[in-house]
Amino acid sequence: MPVITLPDGSQREYPQAVTVMDIAQSIGSGLAKATLAGKVNGKIVDAAFLVDHDAQVQILTAKDAEGLEIIRHSTAHLLAHAVKKLHPDAQVTIGPVVENGFYYDFSYHRAFTPDDLAAIEQTMQQLAEADHALQRSVLPRDEAVKFFKGQGEAYKAEIIESIPSDEDLSLYGQADFIDLCRGPHVPSTGKLKAFKLMKIAGAYWRGDSKNEMLQRIYGTAWADKKDLQEYLQRLEEAEKRDHRKIGKQLDLFHTQEEAPGMVFWHPKGWTVWQAVEQYMRRVYRENGYQEIRCPQILDVSLWKASGHWDNFQENMFFTGSENREYAVKPMNCPGHVQVYNQHLHSYRELPIRYGEFGSCHRNEPSGTLHGIMRVRSFTQDDGHIFCTEEQIQQEVSAFIALLQKVYHDFGFNEIIYKLSTRPEKRLGSDEIWDKAENALAAALAAQDTEYELQPGEGAFYGPKIEFSLKDCIGRVWQCGTIQVDFSMPNRLGASYIAEDGSKHMPVMLHRAILGSLERFIGILIEQHAGMFPLWLAPVQVMVMTITERHEQYAERVLQDLEKQGFRAKIDLRNEKIGFKIREHSMQRIPYMLVIGDKELDAQAVTVRTQNGQDLGSLSMSQFINRLDQEIADRK
Repeated sequence: MPVITLPDGSQREYPQAVTVMDIAQSIGSGLAKATLAGKVNGKIVDAAFLVDHDAQVQILTAKDAEGLEIIRHSTAHLLAHAVKKLHPDAQVTIGPVVENGFYYDFSYHRAFTPDDLAAIEQTMQQLAEADHALQRSVLPRDEAVKFFKGQGEAYKAEIIESIPSDEDLSLYGQADFIDLCRGPHVPSTGKLKAFKLMKIAGAYWRGDSKNEMLQRIYGTAWADKKDLQEYLQRLEEAEKRDHRKIGKQLDLFHTQEEAPGMVFWHPKGWTVWQAVEQYMRRVYRENGYQEIRCPQILDVSLWKASGHWDNFQENMFFTGSENREYAVKPMNCPGHVQVYNQHLHSYRELPIRYGEFGSCHRNEPSGTLHGIMRVRSFTQDDGHIFCTEEQIQQEVSAFIALLQKVYHDFGFNEIIYKLSTRPEKRLGSDEIWDKAENALAAALAAQDTEYELQPGEGAFYGPKIEFSLKDCIGRVWQCGTIQVDFSMPNRLGASYIAEDGSKHMPVMLHRAILGSLERFIGILIEQHAGMFPLWLAPVQVMVMTITERHEQYAERVLQDLEKQGFRAKIDLRNEKIGFKIREHSMQRIPYMLVIGDKELDAQAVTVRTQNGQDLGSLSMSQFINRLDQEIADRK
């Protein structure tokens, strides 16, 4: 008689073995109707899974993250079912869950078209409405190979042949369609109520360019149609905010094939860059960082000593001179250790904080490059803190507080914190790892922040905290990090003299707030849809005349603004003022000043904002005070 313990601690005893669905039914018919799967002693299982012993059981519904993932997994199978129904000679390969949805790769003799996609989605709807039960079966590996070869599914057979021969494999069937899968899946296709096919792309079989190019169909799936519609609206809004489109429209930057993954910054884009960099430079100065600059290329011997050769070689660019091999730096940390090592340090000097706007290069695959968000050449707001073990917590706490202020100034108030702890393969003793992990957790607690624990996700040399931003349309961007490193200082010979005169190894804290400046500026463009706050705007004020007789006064207004340090431009074209306002509004310029007869007579300006607000007539001193206050407030 199994005793089932539910998440709230209550227990239920059953006279015989029961399925997860039976347990849900015994709790209530509403829960049973919503049941997608279950979690038995922490393992996710089908709703038909038989529980024949005492266990902890959680019923999973669409409200659970695991439940939503099961919906997406099952919808991928629904897609494959629909494709086979419409195109029986297509071969199915793999179809995993991805962020916000799923995909499935197919081998087919011709390219799928948008009309095909619409027909496939319609068939998926019909299969879902038919409410076909999903049934799990198990076959020995060799029988599974024989079965799929008999179905003409050569790719599935190849996958199975790579599995050890003594393993049994699970298959899931729905109506006349059977697929290889570990599961779990929803009880029936009727549980799949909200999905949409999104696009078709190419993908090499098993990711190898030597293999056949397959057709990948992407889709999204949600718990209900309301969630699906909200997601599609977010996508539509994200499309409007695409930094590549806005970057071109506002003439900020461009990329081109002759320099893949590298950015050509135009004057206005570089102005935004400088606003960001100079802000961060001030942050360095005000928080005890000494700014340094290290070489772009270093002998490979240093990268071997640091450990990057063994762990990062495939992502590095190399060059040579006079029979010596060099690597273009993918990160800044080994160079910072070289600066530290040029002097003998006392414990009294610690912590020592170095900051660098370090230009790095990484050989990212061409298929992953994306505007200025994912590039091969980038600059980091990189910093390294050399400290004692006892100073870890206070340094991390101070860094978290600083990071929160910086993000707030850039307009981000929702931060997600994740603490990644020791991986299975790691350097250092458990005692050191305990100390480092406890220090990071204590620092988060000191800032009163909730965080998600990521067991085993730390670096091989130490644990870390990751900081992610949530933007105005709900997207999450991982930007900042702080990592505790006991390994690299030792590998590269860093030391300090302790109070007792003995030589000790410092702890090295790797930290970044913005991460890649290129990527962060891309995030800012999309966050603000190109309508930068005044302090970041490449052109802050546009002075516009109505007729030629207003030009002299307009020039004086421009000079007054420039003397006060504002980024201002003037438009003296013989165009109607409405045309000028519309054009500069499209360029997202925060303030537009209209100069006409009444402004000339009053020695004032009429002020309009980029969102169409008319602030009326202001004296120059009033307008400049407004700008000063807005910049100071970083609104």
